[in-house]
Amino acid sequence: MSDPILVAVAWPYANAQIHVGNLTGSYLPADIFARYQRLRGRQVLMVSGSDSHGTPTTVRADAEGTSPLQVYQRYHATFLELFQKLGLTYDLYTSTHTANHFQVSQNIFLALKQNGYLYTDRQLQWYAPSQKRFLPDRYVEGTCYICGYTGARSDQCDRCGNLLDPSRLIDPRSKIDGSTPELRETEHFYIDLAKLQPQIVDFLHQHEGYFRLNVLRQSLGQIQAEGLHGRPITRDLDWGIPVPVEGWTGKCLYVWFEAVIGYLSAAIEWSQLTGEPQAWETWWQNPAARAYYFIGKDNIPFHAVIWPGQLIGAGTTFGKLMGSTKEAPLTLPYDVPANEFMNLEGQKISGSRNWAVWGLDFLTRYDPDPLRYYLTVNMPEAKDTDWDWEDFYHRNNDELVATWGNLANRVLSFAYKHWDGRVPEPGALEPEDQRILQTVEAGFESVAEQFEAVHLRAALGEAMRLASEVNKYLDQTGPWLQIKTDKAAAGRTVFTALRAIDSLKILLAPFLPFTSEQLNTYLGHEKPLFGEQYLQTEKDALAEHTVLRYNPGNAAGRWEPSHLPSGQVLQPPQPLFRKLDATIVEEERARLGLKV
Repeated sequence: MSDPILVAVAWPYANAQIHVGNLTGSYLPADIFARYQRLRGRQVLMVSGSDSHGTPTTVRADAEGTSPLQVYQRYHATFLELFQKLGLTYDLYTSTHTANHFQVSQNIFLALKQNGYLYTDRQLQWYAPSQKRFLPDRYVEGTCYICGYTGARSDQCDRCGNLLDPSRLIDPRSKIDGSTPELRETEHFYIDLAKLQPQIVDFLHQHEGYFRLNVLRQSLGQIQAEGLHGRPITRDLDWGIPVPVEGWTGKCLYVWFEAVIGYLSAAIEWSQLTGEPQAWETWWQNPAARAYYFIGKDNIPFHAVIWPGQLIGAGTTFGKLMGSTKEAPLTLPYDVPANEFMNLEGQKISGSRNWAVWGLDFLTRYDPDPLRYYLTVNMPEAKDTDWDWEDFYHRNNDELVATWGNLANRVLSFAYKHWDGRVPEPGALEPEDQRILQTVEAGFESVAEQFEAVHLRAALGEAMRLASEVNKYLDQTGPWLQIKTDKAAAGRTVFTALRAIDSLKILLAPFLPFTSEQLNTYLGHEKPLFGEQYLQTEKDALAEHTVLRYNPGNAAGRWEPSHLPSGQVLQPPQPLFRKLDATIVEEERARLGLKV
C-alpha cells in the first residue's frame, strides 16, 4: 500500500443529537471519501471523536443539574449508535476526554512554549457577579460588532463567520441566567499568531489552486483584511485539560485550542490500540501523506488558519516530547473541503426549536443508503442547500429506485430465472456491447477525477449518469424480447449488463455501501467490498472509554472494472431499495409541526 491519506472529521459537541445538517456538512462526506480511498488501495486513517470539553457540554450540564462527564458520556453513546447505523467507517472514533488526549494536547502546548510561540498577558474577560465566576466565551452572547447579528457568541459570529474579540461584544448577556456580565482582568497564555502569520499566509498561498473559495475567503481574505493577533489558549475553567505549567491551577486549555489536537491524539491512540505505538508517524511525520479535514463552514478559521499555526509552531519539538523516532515537522492540512449549511424546508435548522431531521430518528423509519444518497445529491459543497421532504421522496423513487435499483434487480432476476442462477455465457460481444462496457469502465477515471477533487456531488452524478446509459442500452437491445427468438443473443446482452452493473456497484459503493454489499452478494462474490465496524471498550485513566473502530478484514473491493466470469453462481436477488409512498411527505412535515 502507498499514499497515506488522513481523513480528519469534525468533532461533534457532546451536548445534542446529530441532525442531517451535521451529517451532510462533514461526517458523511468524510466516510464517502475514505471508502473511495480504501477502494484505491491507499493507507487510510479516518479519525474523530466527541468534543467532550466544549462549553456547550457544560452549558447542557448546568441546565440539567448534572455533570459534564455524564452529559458527554450520554451523547457519546448516541453518536456511536448513529455512526454504526449509518455506516461511518472510522478507524477510530474516540473522545477528547482520555488520558492520551490530555498528554498530546499538553505536549503541543509545551512544544509551542519551548519554540517561543506562547506568551502570557492579562486580559479583560467576562465575569458573572451573580455566579461568582469567569464565563467561558460561549457562555456569553450579544451583538456582533462587525455585522450587527444579535445572537453572536462572544468569540465567533455564526452569521458573518468572523472570530471576535470577546471584550468588544455589544450588549453582552450570560447564557446561564441572562444577567449582564462585567469585564474583569485575568491572566492567560496566548498563541502568538502574529509571529506565525508569515508562515500561515505562505501555507494558504500554496493551497490557492484547490482550496474551496469559501475556505480562502474566510482564511486568507480575513488575514489580508485584518491581520492575525495573539489569541488566548487558556481559560478559567474546572472541566478540561489542565495547563501543564506550575502555578496555573484552576485554568484549563481553551477548548478551541485542544479540540483540533484531537486529530493528532486520535491517530496516536489508534496506534496504541493496534499495538504499533509509532504507526501515527506514517500520517503525521511524512511529507508524502495527505491530510483532508472535513468540517462545516463555521469551523474554517480554526482549521485553515489556527490549526496550521499550531502545527507549524510545534515543529519537530512535539515529536521529541512524544518519543518519536523521526525528527520531522507535523503534517499540515492538504485540503479543507468545508461544506456550507443545509437548511430544512426553507428555514435554518434549529435544535432548540426542534426544527431538524434527527439522524437516529430518521433511521427508525427509513434505510441508511437512501439517507446517504439524498444527503450527497443535496450536499452543500458550494452554497447552502435545503432538505425538502417532497424532494427526498422524488429522489428516492425517481432516481435511486427507478434508475439504479430497478436496473440491478430486473437484470439479476432475469438472469437468475433464465440461466439457472448463473451468469450467462456471452460468446463474442457485439460492438454495442463493447461500447457500453467501455463507457462504464471509463467511469473509473471520470468518477475518480471528481473524488480526487472532493467533488462528491459530481462524483455521484457521474456514476448515476452511467447507470442511465446502461438502462438505455437495455432499452435498445431488449433482452426480454430477444429471449423469445434468440436466447444466445439475450445471454450476451444480459452478460454485458451484469458486467456493467458489477462495475457500477463499485462506483456507487462509497455512497451506497449497504446495498452495494447486498448486490455484491447477489452477483455471487464471496468476499465483501468493505470491512466491518465494531465497538471496543478500554479502561482509561480518566474513565471507562468506548470507541468505534473499523476492521478491514477480508475486504476485497477494488477501484477497477468488473471481471465477472460467465458461469458464476448468482444468489437469489431482492430489490435493493423500497419505493416510498407519497404520504410520507405530509407525515414528515406534520412531525415538524407544519400545517399540510
